[in-house]
Amino acid sequence: MNTKASNVATQPNKVVTRQRLLGNENRWRRHGEPTPAASDDAVDDGVFGPGSVAWDVLLHPATIVFQTAAQAVLQFTYKPIYAGLRDWDPMSRKGRAGQLTIFDVFDRHQRNSGIHAPMWLGDTETAKRVALHLARIHDKVKADLIDGGDQALGGYAANSPRDSMWAALTELHSMLWLYEGLAFRGGWFPRRLPAEVRDQFVAEVAEYCKLFPAREEALPTTMAELQSLYKRDDRLFGMPHSMQTIPETGENYPQVVMDSIHKNHHPSQYRVKIQLFLQQRVLRLPVLGAVSGKTRRSMGIGPWKGRAILAARYLLLPMIWFVQQPPVERYFMRMMWGPDAVKLIHAARQKQRAARQARQ
Repeated sequence: MNTKASNVATQPNKVVTRQRLLGNENRWRRHGEPTPAASDDAVDDGVFGPGSVAWDVLLHPATIVFQTAAQAVLQFTYKPIYAGLRDWDPMSRKGRAGQLTIFDVFDRHQRNSGIHAPMWLGDTETAKRVALHLARIHDKVKADLIDGGDQALGGYAANSPRDSMWAALTELHSMLWLYEGLAFRGGWFPRRLPAEVRDQFVAEVAEYCKLFPAREEALPTTMAELQSLYKRDDRLFGMPHSMQTIPETGENYPQVVMDSIHKNHHPSQYRVKIQLFLQQRVLRLPVLGAVSGKTRRSMGIGPWKGRAILAARYLLLPMIWFVQQPPVERYFMRMMWGPDAVKLIHAARQKQRAARQARQ
């Protein structure tokens, strides 16, 4: 009887209702409700704060809509991050046990922005509290082997200065690309920021990196210094097929995930499939057009396909503009960022508008 009860308890929840899809604040909230930066209850302006370039980037509707689709593009080309997911992420563990559902995949993507938002938009106490929580989770994410096809790369550790630095830099740099490549602002088409503004953004991101062990690295404060870091660690970027092999079992990570998803299919999961189609198909193509050419090449995208992606981005500009409009943005904000982040975004936008008006 005990064995039977144990087997029942470990069966995955395959049914996806609308309520489960949306979730509540507990899906995103960690260690209490976040305090918005620069609010009446806040101690300070937080890591970035009103008037920062980072807030211009983070609070734009294009970032809100496209961030989830963009997050994995650059980060997954950094081999230690992909290796950590492959070896330690609950998706990998549950997949190998045959317990992974398509909702688990969506839930993993869905929580990403909302959990990070308190560090971007909350006061310093909130940011430090969430950063410490993430550090505890990532403490076990380490191994001696990044890529079985290139053992000279050595190992990884999510909480090491190098790997925590790149987790933060790739996270924020991808959002700068979204802002420059997809954000309609001031009545104009998307366009690149002036060099001095880009440098200010990098300097602000360096302050964010200090929440993590990355503070022990020589953090970049200009775009030129960031590019130098990319060159220094160039060998750690790329997506070779050998990275997909789980060292512990020899299994193929993407195949393990897909096999478990198919095994645990349920008709109600169409709700999830719609969301993943939007993220991985509709929104991903413009994102690929917004990132750097080097990032596309590191993903294995050749020159002809790269040109086609760039052409598609221009052809899709009407759609890109449409999804930045308030009704669509509100949908993605609630679905992918969560209730706490919605409050943080609204509060930060109000403070950012006041800071701009004061500047002018």
